[in-house]
Amino acid sequence: MEDEMADVARGFGREHAGLRWAGYLLGFGIGGFFDGIVLHQILEWHHLLSGIEAAKGDIRLLIMTDGFFHLLMYGIAGMGLFLLWRERRRFAEAGADRRLLAAVLIGFGAWHVVDGVLSHWVLGIHRIRMASANPLFWDLLWFIVFGLAPLLIGWRTGRAGLRTPGTPAALVFLVLSMGALAALPAPKDDTVMVLFWPGTTPQQAVDALGAVDGRLLWMDASGTVTAAKLPDDAPRSALYDKGAMLVGNGLLPAGCIDWIRS
Repeated sequence: MEDEMADVARGFGREHAGLRWAGYLLGFGIGGFFDGIVLHQILEWHHLLSGIEAAKGDIRLLIMTDGFFHLLMYGIAGMGLFLLWRERRRFAEAGADRRLLAAVLIGFGAWHVVDGVLSHWVLGIHRIRMASANPLFWDLLWFIVFGLAPLLIGWRTGRAGLRTPGTPAALVFLVLSMGALAALPAPKDDTVMVLFWPGTTPQQAVDALGAVDGRLLWMDASGTVTAAKLPDDAPRSALYDKGAMLVGNGLLPAGCIDWIRS
């Protein structure tokens, strides 16, 4: 019994730093995915730069920065998965699942605390609910429920003798699922980015959108990247027939691809 209590006391000790950091990074990445999927795509309460006046009317920039945000979360979660794989021999140790779960909860809460303080109140690049008459209420609600509460639960879990079999496999599944969800288009969103093949003229791009009754919202100087609204029944395959290389509004929007390509 004394040995087991000593193991609990060492739960957040130096010898378990690799496993703890795997959990911190995974939790932080999952927190970012949760924020982006729920607030940016499902509820559509804000984009990453919704609070920047110069970015509000630039749909390409808003979608592109959301894409880079998710890409960053992929990188952080990927580092966590790598550390988790490297520490796989510790999974059989007493309390390893508890320590990992506690670290994930702390990482998840830490993301929302950092995002709340830095993005909402210091930099002001967005608020939780941009259209609210009282944005501070939603900021504080999100900060407490998804920031402070998981931090507290994670801290208490790390000190308790809670065992959670299957935690590593569940975390891998959760991270990969969150990443896949982040790549999906926002629901009920008829705004799409269309990337045309190099050499397409602006007039050809306009004609292609006209063929599916699309309404042009924005076009870059070359005419290869456009933002447009499409009718619900618009056959997007027709855009590919007219020279489109990519049509979508998910994690890898056309504007992001065009930026990398150039």
